[in-house]
Amino acid sequence: MFTGIIEAVGSIGAVQMQQGDMQLQVCTGQLDMADVAIGDSIATNGVCLTVIALNAEGFWADVSVETLVHTVFPSIKVGDKVNLEKALLASSRMGGHIVTGHVDGVGEIIERSQDARSIKYIVKAPAVIAHYIAGKGSITVDGVSLTVNAVMQNTFSLNIVPHSAANTLLSEYQVGSKVHLEVDVISRYLERLLERRTAPGGDSETMNSGLDMAKLAEFGFLK
Repeated sequence: MFTGIIEAVGSIGAVQMQQGDMQLQVCTGQLDMADVAIGDSIATNGVCLTVIALNAEGFWADVSVETLVHTVFPSIKVGDKVNLEKALLASSRMGGHIVTGHVDGVGEIIERSQDARSIKYIVKAPAVIAHYIAGKGSITVDGVSLTVNAVMQNTFSLNIVPHSAANTLLSEYQVGSKVHLEVDVISRYLERLLERRTAPGGDSETMNSGLDMAKLAEFGFLK
């Protein structure tokens, strides 16, 4: 579990293909690794990776076929920069929002402009996840917790404030850049609850729970 607050920018030190999947060496730069052990999780551009080995430069991690299918990691190269965040501690501040490190899809930057001191991006999301994205809701972009400005069909807009631009990879995106997207986990569970309520043969307790679109709108879950 993560918060989407980036702790350091690292880089890819090595890429090795292993019988159809991949191993990555991640050079962690200024990330404090003193409390990291084998088996710990580190979000790398928003992808939850498990530490399988530690060295002076950082850590090694396995990347499964499932992860390769849903991320841009098949095209990752030595030297590419990555946003890094260690797993959330129970004592940590929840500065962003609940982030799982499970990428839902790959988005594309289709417009970049300056908005006062902020960078404004228009991002195109895959159609299969676009309905999870809500104006003024949260989304994770390459591991960074961000607030959605507005939604227009399969696209949404973001403003990147100077601090985020200076401490993450967000300032480096150009039109055509591909980014990992993770939607707010709450929206997934809400959809599942609604599916269960309306599914044929649903149990009476679920069917009579009183959860419907009107209730969600009443409590601010829908715009």
